[in-house]
Amino acid sequence: MTQPVVRRPNLPLTAKDEADLTLVRTSVSFRRALAQLASSAPSIDGELGEAVLLHAVFEAGIAAVRKSAEDEGYAQLAAEYAEHAEARRGMSRRRLPMWADES
Repeated sequence: MTQPVVRRPNLPLTAKDEADLTLVRTSVSFRRALAQLASSAPSIDGELGEAVLLHAVFEAGIAAVRKSAEDEGYAQLAAEYAEHAEARRGMSRRRLPMWADES
């Protein structure tokens, strides 16, 4: 971890959570995936402490949530842009060319 720890909350874990953490701890492919997703990724080689592992999984989860929220925001912007573009195209079709009122 690159920043100082502010607090250490308790984290309830289910049996499935424990199994998933064991899989991430022992599987090279899962460790590699975690290293790609977490900004303070733990080393793929060597032992991995529980706090470091949980923090890396948390960071990977937050990154996924952030990406999903950004994707949704970009989709909303694109929809608004398309809506405004359609309205602008509609107005431009009704407008007479500048030379049409010349006598």
